[in-house]
Amino acid sequence: MNQKGKVEDLAPAVYTVTAKKWMYGWELHIDGIGVTQSKTLGTADQVVRDYIETLTDMDVSDSRVVVIPELGDLDKQIESVRQKVAEADRLTQEASAARHKLATDLRAAGLSVTDVGVVLGVSRGRVSQISKAS
Repeated sequence: MNQKGKVEDLAPAVYTVTAKKWMYGWELHIDGIGVTQSKTLGTADQVVRDYIETLTDMDVSDSRVVVIPELGDLDKQIESVRQKVAEADRLTQEASAARHKLATDLRAAGLSVTDVGVVLGVSRGRVSQISKAS
């Protein structure tokens, strides 16, 4: 509580975890907390939460766990691919919005759904879907 007796809004904690590969899985180095292990990166998030809750007796279900695997020379390649995928997603969203606007403009210009489909290279049904999409 603050000085006026109100419960303050606290943002959920963010736990940064460095995962290091070892013979039996992954060592999970939790910044400021400690180290635990997990067989796979897929279970690392829950293992980290369980570990923190055991040590602190606090509920961390609303907290964010960021697991960063250390993979040596592959780290740069991973980051490069992630950036490319993010850029591709952004471009896909832009293209979708542009196609929706074009379909709407073509219909407003008096083209039939069939004609819009030919112009866009899609079926009549797809034109209807594109036109309804926001």
